[in-house]
Amino acid sequence: MTAPEAMIELWRGGMCESVHHGHAVIFGPEGIEAAWGDPETVIFPRSSVKMIQALPLLESGAAEAAGLTTCQLALSCASHSGARMHRAAVEDWLATLGMKDDDLRCGAHLPRDKAEKKHLICADGAPCQAHNNCSGKHAGFLTLNRYLGGGPDYIDIDHPVQRAVKSAFEEVTEESSPRYGIDGCSAPNFATSLAGLARAMQFFASAKPDGDLRARAAARLVDAMMEYPEMVAGEGRACTEIMREANGRVAVKTGAEGVYVAMLPDQKRGVALKITDGATRASEAAIIALLIRLGALDANAPVVHRRLTGPITNWRGLKTGELRRAAQFP
Repeated sequence: MTAPEAMIELWRGGMCESVHHGHAVIFGPEGIEAAWGDPETVIFPRSSVKMIQALPLLESGAAEAAGLTTCQLALSCASHSGARMHRAAVEDWLATLGMKDDDLRCGAHLPRDKAEKKHLICADGAPCQAHNNCSGKHAGFLTLNRYLGGGPDYIDIDHPVQRAVKSAFEEVTEESSPRYGIDGCSAPNFATSLAGLARAMQFFASAKPDGDLRARAAARLVDAMMEYPEMVAGEGRACTEIMREANGRVAVKTGAEGVYVAMLPDQKRGVALKITDGATRASEAAIIALLIRLGALDANAPVVHRRLTGPITNWRGLKTGELRRAAQFP
């Protein structure tokens, strides 16, 4: 097994204070084009695979039967901030299904969005499951479940919804998943190699709207993410900022514990990376560095300054350090 490579460094006072190591793969039409660390390292992709988990929603006919909009398809791929617009969109979606918050199985947590969080705290209110960052994915699961006629616990590993998700996952990664873990939202998360994850992203990147059933579904999900980046994450979030500034050149998705993926339709390339210490700041910086390398982001784009090349400041606004790409990355 190849060791993870240094990717992102934190410098302070003229000295390298911290180093984030990881694995990364760029997958093109002919296979792996570049790799750092070990492409065969097995990871839990976490929320980076929500577009794969949404494939059965479209392939089954459930999305069409429910009349889902492009915005709702983007929400099905989201790790949103729980802003009022996200909560309202999920609640409206549930209402069209004749369902309520209690039908979700993702659990409730305070929203990441500052305004909505302040509103709840000041009103002495409690968050609902629609605030959960995965509630859009779960609304998609409920839509698929109603179409399939399964039981209410759609997160169970042997439920028809999760069997459909696993089948799609293994087919697009072209690997049998060796195991699964339970994600933060209570749904199964299937493990795969980083190369398999990048291969799946290359499939999404190359999918055409006039292709076969799966390709049409994948193309719709990628287009939805790029059309509604604010629904995929939220204001001030890296996924939203990257997609806005890439302006149709890339769809990206973060996952917990330092995972990030990218799909570049014009280039038919997929990218997957894992920071081994699980740091989000490093995964954001690393995916931006790779997208600059691939020409999908301008090196002078504001998101690059905010999350990779700009200064780190303290509470008084004084510069204390900076992030840097490690010497051999990317």
